[in-house]
Amino acid sequence: MDLPVDEWKSYLLQKWASLPKSIQLTISTAETLSDIFLHSSSLLQPEDELFLKRLSKGYLVGKDSDAPLFYREQGNKKFQEKDYTGAAVLYSKGVSHSRPNTEDMSLCYANRSAALFHLGQYETCLKDISRAQTHGYPERLQPKIMLRKAECLVALGRLQEASQTVGDLERNFTATPTLADVPRQTLQRNLHHLKTKLQEKESPTETFPATLAKTLEDVALRGENERLSNASSSVGLCIDPLKGRYLVATEDILPGELLVKEDAFVSVLNPGELPPPHHGLDSQWDTSVTNGDLYCHRCLKHTLATVPCDGCSYAKYCSQECLQQAWELYHRTECPLGGLLLTLGVFCHIALRLTLVVGVEDVRKIVKKLCVKISNKDICLPESDNQVKTLNYGRGESEKNGNMVETPIPGCDANGKYDSNYDAVFNLLPHTENHSPEHKFLCALCVSVLCRQLEAAGLQAIPTGVNSSQLTAAVTPELCPDVTIWGVAMLRHMLQLQCNAQAITTIQHTGPHKSRMGVAERQQKLRSQYFFDCTCPACQTEAHRMAAGPRWKAFCCNSCRAPMQGDGVLRCGNRSCAESAVSRDHLVSRLQDLQQQVGVAQKLLRDGELERAVQLLSGCQRDAESFLWAEHAMVGEIADGLARACAALGDWQKSATHLQKSLRVAEVRHGPSSVEMGHELFKLAQIFFNGFAVPEALSTIQKAEEVLSLHCGPWDDEIQELRKMKSCLLDLPPTVRSSV
Repeated sequence: MDLPVDEWKSYLLQKWASLPKSIQLTISTAETLSDIFLHSSSLLQPEDELFLKRLSKGYLVGKDSDAPLFYREQGNKKFQEKDYTGAAVLYSKGVSHSRPNTEDMSLCYANRSAALFHLGQYETCLKDISRAQTHGYPERLQPKIMLRKAECLVALGRLQEASQTVGDLERNFTATPTLADVPRQTLQRNLHHLKTKLQEKESPTETFPATLAKTLEDVALRGENERLSNASSSVGLCIDPLKGRYLVATEDILPGELLVKEDAFVSVLNPGELPPPHHGLDSQWDTSVTNGDLYCHRCLKHTLATVPCDGCSYAKYCSQECLQQAWELYHRTECPLGGLLLTLGVFCHIALRLTLVVGVEDVRKIVKKLCVKISNKDICLPESDNQVKTLNYGRGESEKNGNMVETPIPGCDANGKYDSNYDAVFNLLPHTENHSPEHKFLCALCVSVLCRQLEAAGLQAIPTGVNSSQLTAAVTPELCPDVTIWGVAMLRHMLQLQCNAQAITTIQHTGPHKSRMGVAERQQKLRSQYFFDCTCPACQTEAHRMAAGPRWKAFCCNSCRAPMQGDGVLRCGNRSCAESAVSRDHLVSRLQDLQQQVGVAQKLLRDGELERAVQLLSGCQRDAESFLWAEHAMVGEIADGLARACAALGDWQKSATHLQKSLRVAEVRHGPSSVEMGHELFKLAQIFFNGFAVPEALSTIQKAEEVLSLHCGPWDDEIQELRKMKSCLLDLPPTVRSSV
């Protein structure tokens, strides 16, 4: 979703391919972003906009009055199945389609409060109860949510408030016995239960792991950087004409050390996997869970209790405060464009939001300040021909009359201190010369059609139901005399994002990290996305070492165990060894046979034939040692299989011995602080724990926790399990610990 949806992307690329060669050449050789934008936007035809409009309408981002009942019924089904999280999400979808101060909205909020209560999110449940009442929750149903409110207050230990709520409920019920749709006996039973709780003064704590967010917020920088706001003292700032700004280490950096901690200058929630757009007359409401259902569209906080925009069903927030801030900063303009922005992709959306947050006039000031020439609509934005040669710690040097003079880096003040501001963002390199002509054409047309939509909408783009006093501050191109300035700035930001955006995702365990790659593949990816050739010592050393092949793929001499070298024909790397040369094809064939045997053994393991699996794997291990390097990946796989088999047989000592071999292979291949190493240490800790090897278990638990903490949060399942094992071992009497 970074770039437009596939249909619009294919449409524009076909349009590019059909252009006359002369026009393609004009755009390809344009020297400034202004020329690219103006030439490209002049080619946008009404039929192009009609096609895009049809695509955009496929995303249902408006409010549908029939949807709340549908989502409430679907949520009720999930609730009955005790899937309270799924129920809460569906009730939230119902809320997002409801109009303010309607029974639909109040019922969806009330139902969601019930799901949140069962999830132990008592504070959030109370907020939803209040929202339900604010939006007109029916009087006949009030006892239901008042009971729920009292139970939340008891659970939170707010006993005085709970007593007051119970008293109010009793008085109302006595005064109007026919008030509730709930049977009288049920109410009386629930009231009695609440009174009992109050007398016992039970006060369980909220179960939602809100402490996780606080834990992450409390992570501190190693030391304050006098030149770089929000950065560790371990880094300094430099600039290069081709690379732009970058950080360098000024002292040794520890694994897992926090280097930069600051809020994003601007952010957009990545919608993730969206349901296919609907183009038929009969819309099918979607019940799948997306990022938009789980995260605040302003601060990106995870929440099951979203508060929707009054004008659309797509934008949702964690609180009324976030909703109001988003509205004032950018959503008043974005609100009617939800379908279009989803179609154009996240990069285009960020580019628009960035200019909205900064403000048109500030964008204009930066453009005028940094442009080489501005004449009417002839705008030249600076490319990567930066005059700064080098810069260290906030100030650079450029040559003038044969002398080197200091030049402030973009984003730094007169004293050379760097801070987050639009000047710093605007000066990120767009690498215009490195992007393909068709990509620049695609981005330019996306920005152009967005500008036209905004220009046409003007102040009419404000959704219905919004206070008229809010309209005066709406930020639209109608308030900007020259839309081209805005368009060119957005195009620059769109091109910058490929190299400068940071995607923040949740931690998900999918086995070994899929981005593990050799130096050649890594360099190719750096070059294709960042237009960057890495020349760091690690890459150069690895490239030299990889010329002979990685150690985890290496063959060894059958006689002296030295690594084999060569291409088609391999010879022992030990010159004093008399072992004969052997063809690579022969060794590869042996490896394939070995892999097949290991596969058979793994099936035996799955089928529970443990003794046969051990016998076969032991033979595979002997065979592997005769021609594979000790740190070959297959050696580690065989050792891991033997460790699992021995553990299943209850031979914890042998299991640990085999697993330690597998662990050495993982360390060589992925590094001592890698997440793979953390998983292997976790398994070894379990083996030692189950085998009552207390000192070894405690030592391994500590190592595993240190490594996994670098990659996972404190609520990670493996870290939690390690802490439980450690606590259990430390609770043993000292005599028991020493004897076992």
